[in-house]
Amino acid sequence: MLPLTSRQQFTVGSVLVLLLVATRGQHFATLHSLPGASWAVFFLAGVYLRPAWIFPALLAVVTAMDLTPWLMGEGQFCITTAYAFLLPAYGSLWLAGHWYAGHHRLALSTLLPLGLSAFLGAAASELFSSGGFYFFSGRFAEPNMMEFAGRLVKYFPSYLGSFAFYVGIAALVHAGFAASRRGHTAS
Repeated sequence: MLPLTSRQQFTVGSVLVLLLVATRGQHFATLHSLPGASWAVFFLAGVYLRPAWIFPALLAVVTAMDLTPWLMGEGQFCITTAYAFLLPAYGSLWLAGHWYAGHHRLALSTLLPLGLSAFLGAAASELFSSGGFYFFSGRFAEPNMMEFAGRLVKYFPSYLGSFAFYVGIAALVHAGFAASRRGHTAS
């Protein structure tokens, strides 16, 4: 497990919420087209943040951001009964991050469990979110497995790339802080 002080957890949590708000949809100026960070935020929250209330709090932030325009009469294509599938989608990422936290070591060998947990969490999230939307939103006339498989092949690599971008940056920042702490304590 990654032991962070309460203050460090607060800092990490604040950065994750800011990243979520800055990159989710078109609700705010999205720092000029940064890819969405929702998947990475839930994964990294699972890695770094221990309080159980963090997961529902992040879900509340996402839901408020998504529902506000819809409640104001602006069309939201994604707000359907399938929206409920975001709970297991984001839960998969949170749990994958939480699992990784228990296996993290400050060594290159930790990259395998990091990559494995990140990929499996992202794959499960994609199946829940995209599969739920495709099969249960009512937006597709005749949903079938072949068309869904084609959509997975088309869209998942892009989502995975955005996710890997943010998780990679977090891993580099983490390694940098760990190296500076080691250098600081060695002095």
